[in-house]
Amino acid sequence: MLAVVLAFPVAMALATGVEAPSSAIAQLGQLDNAGRSRFGRVTLWLTLAIVGAITLGLAVEAAHLRVGVPPEDSTQIAELARLAAPEPVFAAFQLVTALLLLAAASSSFQAGPGLLKALARRTSRHGETIGILSRRLGHTNTHHTPYWGVALFILLAGAVTAAAGGNDQELVLFYAVSVFLSFLAGLVSMAVFSHRDRRRGYLIMNIAGAVVVAFTLIANLSRGLPIVSLAASLAIAGILYRAWSRAGRPRGIRNVAAEAETEPETLEGGGA
Repeated sequence: MLAVVLAFPVAMALATGVEAPSSAIAQLGQLDNAGRSRFGRVTLWLTLAIVGAITLGLAVEAAHLRVGVPPEDSTQIAELARLAAPEPVFAAFQLVTALLLLAAASSSFQAGPGLLKALARRTSRHGETIGILSRRLGHTNTHHTPYWGVALFILLAGAVTAAAGGNDQELVLFYAVSVFLSFLAGLVSMAVFSHRDRRRGYLIMNIAGAVVVAFTLIANLSRGLPIVSLAASLAIAGILYRAWSRAGRPRGIRNVAAEAETEPETLEGGGA
């Protein structure tokens, strides 16, 4: 039972893979609400089927080949590949895995600078000044990339990786806390909205999801050191809230993504 409890937060990593396409689908300006809903359902079911088949298949293979707890410098998937494939294929597997992890990092470098861009001060189509951060963070190039935000995230990612000594298993513990903290906040918010709209089915579903995510978060925090991620997240939230209050609590930030899909860049100071 203890092993299952400790493994549950790792299994819940699937939620991060589900969240990424869901967030992207919500911003597809080329589709109407019905189209986004249809596209989202198909994508989520395909994600569940593909990941479920891969997970169960790997579990069966690991049991068949008697792959147990991996050594400290390896993973269970790597040990499975080492036993199942000859050395050239295993080397190719390691290379593809590294490329996959590099590609996965692109979602963070897309979402993080995108959030900074949304929070950067700008002039809306109605002539109002919205946002709370420096305008520089909203400047984009011809490819609509907020380059100052990307540069900031590169520095932060390098600093965090260096502090952890490049140990990915240690980094995952800190990463999981911040991710599931955001999931918990989102689910609680959706539960509040469902309650206001009197949609009991959605309310029950969001509460159930919040309970599962809260359990995962507590399991991660029980390891001790990852509580640093919780403290850092709360500190950043406090800083942003103070900046929002000092700026006069401007509204309209939630419409930045939609406006970016329908009109050219309107940031003062231009782009590069």
